[in-house]
Formats: sequence, C-alpha cells, structure tokens
Amino acid sequence: DVQLQASGGGLVQPGGSLRLSCAASGFTSDDYVIGWFRQAPGKEREGVSCIRSGDDSTFYANSVKGRFTVSSVNANNTVWLQMSSLKPEDTAVYYCAATGRSTYSASNDYDYWGQGTLVTVSS
Repeated sequence: DVQLQASGGGLVQPGGSLRLSCAASGFTSDDYVIGWFRQAPGKEREGVSCIRSGDDSTFYANSVKGRFTVSSVNANNTVWLQMSSLKPEDTAVYYCAATGRSTYSASNDYDYWGQGTLVTVSS
C-alpha cells in the first residue's frame, strides 16, 4: 500500500519560512502525483500545490503562487514544500496526498493521504 508521512510543521512568524516534507512509499507505478492540501479551522480543505513524478510538472494555487515551491527527490520519493513569506492566513493543517489518476486538481482525486502537520503563522 502507498503510505505518506508529512512532517515539518510548526510555529513561524509572519514573513518567515518553513519547509514541509512528505515521505512516500509503496508506489507500484512510476506515474503518480503528490499533492499538498491544507485545511484551516472552520474552512474546507483546499489544494495548495502538486508535483507529478517523471517530468516534475507542478501546479500552485493562486493564493501561494510565488511564495511556495514544491520539489521532489525521486530517488527516495520525498516531496518538499518550501513555504516563504508566510502569512497568518496560511495557518492550517497541511496534508500530502497521492494519486495515480489522470485528474488531480481536487481532493477527491487523491486515493492516499498522510496525516496532517500543523503550520501556525503568528507573531
């Protein structure tokens, strides 16, 4: 089975940076997408970014474009989410998820989820 382990969350001041990691294992195919989602208290889960294996094509939500960077280390199936210029509204539980489907823009496109890691942006 595919397993995902997200880590790296914590407390950071506005304007600061944080790097999340997602350790993935158990893939039986070389074609998959790892996505990052977040859910703030009282809000729906939203997509943040994703990266596709093989060609490392990426996608970013408008709310994080230019501030967040997703990258992968295919040798050990680790995906990083570098978050910079953090804002209080970035506060949320961040999840990584995986899918082998051809569509991967929505959370219900993803079949495998890791546990969340809490990011708190506050002074």
